[in-house]
Amino acid sequence: MNKEEIMKILPHREPILLVDEVLEIGEDYVVAKKYVKKDEPVLKGHFPDYPIYPGVYIIEGLAQASGIMLLRTNTGKVVPLFLGIDEARFKKEVRPECELIYNVKLIEKKGPIAIIDAKAYVDNQLVAKAKLMVGSKEGEEK
Repeated sequence: MNKEEIMKILPHREPILLVDEVLEIGEDYVVAKKYVKKDEPVLKGHFPDYPIYPGVYIIEGLAQASGIMLLRTNTGKVVPLFLGIDEARFKKEVRPECELIYNVKLIEKKGPIAIIDAKAYVDNQLVAKAKLMVGSKEGEEK
């Protein structure tokens, strides 16, 4: 799944769309990719002399990958919601010019709310992990 297909599912747009490609998708999991480039806007300030991709961006990317998994068959105007984070840990720095792999798996789902096991990798090394609570609601017309 490429970025154009992702934008048909998620309402996010640049510069906050943090999933570039979906590599695998199933009923209860997604493997997705974010290319962390040296010209990412956030790296201009985090930090100019030693750029590190922010942990909150990694977590948001994991939440977006979760949204793709949960909303992939949606044909209506549904808005994904990020409802909570538990057990978040950052294991290694994420530096520019890498491929950040998001691996999300559904743990539990009750109605529109889901608990997700979320992990991020660079070069097959775990860089971040968390349990996420995500949901959705009907979008409002403009």
